[in-house]
Amino acid sequence: MSFQPVLPTGGYAGWSFLTNTRATQQEAFNASTQMTRDVAYFEENIASISSAEDLVADRRLLQVALGAFGLDEDINNKYFLQKVLEDGTLDADALGNRLSDKRYFEFAKAFGFGDFDTPRTVLSDFPAEITAAFQDRQFEIAVGDQNQDMRLAMGLDRALEDITGKDTTEDGRWFLVMGQPAVRQVFETALGLPASIGVLDLDQQLSAFRDKAAARFGSGEVAQFADADAREDLVRLFLLRSELQVGSGVSAGQSAALTLLQNSQGVDGLFGLLG
Repeated sequence: MSFQPVLPTGGYAGWSFLTNTRATQQEAFNASTQMTRDVAYFEENIASISSAEDLVADRRLLQVALGAFGLDEDINNKYFLQKVLEDGTLDADALGNRLSDKRYFEFAKAFGFGDFDTPRTVLSDFPAEITAAFQDRQFEIAVGDQNQDMRLAMGLDRALEDITGKDTTEDGRWFLVMGQPAVRQVFETALGLPASIGVLDLDQQLSAFRDKAAARFGSGEVAQFADADAREDLVRLFLLRSELQVGSGVSAGQSAALTLLQNSQGVDGLFGLLG
């Protein structure tokens, strides 16, 4: 039986527990039988893969490759995946560049089938790079099986470190936030934006995200989340708001969330935050 993450409670209290125990829990998860088999198979065989066609033909290798980028559900979309990989990332018209979900771009870039004469699969450190990401993502999935909000929060650090490190404009960073479903959901919830905002023109969406961020955090730019404390503030607000959205009444968990918000914001700040 695989290791099941321990989450004694939800909300921000559960997040604090998970943060404090993550290293130990991740180690136990990585040592589970299925995980060690999947990692060993990938590390032993990936160097023999020289094309996108070869990769999508080996389901066990593809499973790990996709899992490293949170694309597990695409395991049966072989033609689509092969096209993403073969197009690479250097051509502006490449499929990975045209898709709004930038996980496909990162997937194609990591393997390099469409970008280089020799793919990155032959590099000595490539297997460990992919399997480490696979282990992290699979642990997040296991956590998400118990609490989806925790899974979203866990992936936020990695995503925002990547986004804030991009050589692009602030508008470009917001578009990257809006183009990654998990990151977008965290921001929408934390900022009190409805999911239906996605039907608006992109420029209107951008203005809404920026204005709400400025009102809540004092800055309307994504660059502020390069700071770990700012990311933690975002996670905290996301988890507290998520608690408040559960059910139609005020449950015990929601009462705890309200208390935390009141203690940190004050009554006036609370109503401003939720308005």
